Amino acid sequence: MAAPSMKERQACWGARDEFWKCLDEHAEDAAPCQTLRRSFEASCPQQWIKYFDKRRDYLKFKEKFEAGQFQPSNTTAKS
Repeated sequence: MAAPSMKERQACWGARDEFWKCLDEHAEDAAPCQTLRRSFEASCPQQWIKYFDKRRDYLKFKEKFEAGQFQPSNTTAKS
């Protein structure tokens, strides 16, 4: 598989940014973002999608942790 061209990379990043913005705006209900999710998946290689999904989860965790809002689960607290 050839590496994405600059135009394809920009399209992928733009679709990712729009999807993430929607998720931030609809934190309680991600249903309105499904169209953007499909666009994101259509614009990016599968490996990139996996990476970006993990990256967003990490960034959200880090944001909560640094703000002191992180609550460990009961199983983690007992370890």
